[in-house]
Amino acid sequence: MAEQDMGRGGRSRPAEVIPLLGSGVLAAGPGLLVPGWPPMIAPLLIVPLLAALRLDARCTAVAAVLAMVLALTVTVARDLILTPRAAVECLALLIGGALTVRLAMRDAVRATALSHATEIARVAEAAILRPVDARVGGIAVCTRHHCRVPGTTVGGDLYDVVHTPYGTRLFIGDVRGHGLDAVRITASALSGFRDLAYVTPELPDLVRELDARLAPYLGAEDFVTAVFAEFGPSEVKSVNCGHPPPLRLGSPPKLLEPHAACRPLGLGPEPEQSKYWLQPGDRLLFYTDGLSEARDRQGVEFPLEEAAADAASSTVRPDDFLDTLYEAVTTHTGGPLRDDVALILCEDVGSAGGRFSPATAPYPSQRRPMLPHR
Repeated sequence: MAEQDMGRGGRSRPAEVIPLLGSGVLAAGPGLLVPGWPPMIAPLLIVPLLAALRLDARCTAVAAVLAMVLALTVTVARDLILTPRAAVECLALLIGGALTVRLAMRDAVRATALSHATEIARVAEAAILRPVDARVGGIAVCTRHHCRVPGTTVGGDLYDVVHTPYGTRLFIGDVRGHGLDAVRITASALSGFRDLAYVTPELPDLVRELDARLAPYLGAEDFVTAVFAEFGPSEVKSVNCGHPPPLRLGSPPKLLEPHAACRPLGLGPEPEQSKYWLQPGDRLLFYTDGLSEARDRQGVEFPLEEAAADAASSTVRPDDFLDTLYEAVTTHTGGPLRDDVALILCEDVGSAGGRFSPATAPYPSQRRPMLPHR
């Protein structure tokens, strides 16, 4: 569950009221303690008010009772009687204390409802953008994801990797736009891919079927750029729908440009399949344009191939490689990225064993967020 603030329905201790009671005494002190000063009971209302803002309803009630006891005790001890004015002020303090308890109870209910809604949203986000296993079929997989909206994990970038009867299949995409509409399209696209990947033998047919499924959910200006990949023995088949091409890490890294251009999903793609041969130990980096189109303050695009070569030369662990690459792009932009970013690093370790097996260079078993910019 989401961590709760004490003033928003969390559990607090009655002892925390004591400092607040001291502030009330300071506010009303002259009128309560100095002979000859007119009684000043009303300022003690600050005690339950502060408690309602910072603590829970139980502690707010304790604060209200202590404020009332203090007012009655000091007033009677000073004047020996409860004057009409003091009685009115005590009544006002009593009513004010009751209202602050009511306020604290209402805030607690709202905090609980917000916590439940946040938890439901978190579970829903996890169901949409599911963590990818460290190994899918014969492919070792490492992922990173950065969402431009703080506190969320699902935005306009989407990806999944599944093992099917036709091989390990990968889908990475970028929905045009942001916000709830992008999340809705993301959920529909991933759901469609997960259904079709297991029953559609040919990758171009999968793309056509997914485009047809998405049509009811897309507006006139909506579309999804995407790369679909299918890993086989020593090869990878790919369909690129207007998306940045994957990068094969090597000396030097090389972009795997599609053999034929294809429009994004939602714009009537005519998918053409490309095939690339893989050597043992080859790693492929799939990414979204939040990485490749990131710009510095002068408008210069991020040098992806150069940065990937530097990251690959400085580390062998796949998770360290992705973290190093992300740190490089945030250094280039001079701060946090303004767009969503998804990264998937894949290596065929099924047959020939690749250069870095999961036993020596573990791939994280779950999706991890990007490191914060330093």
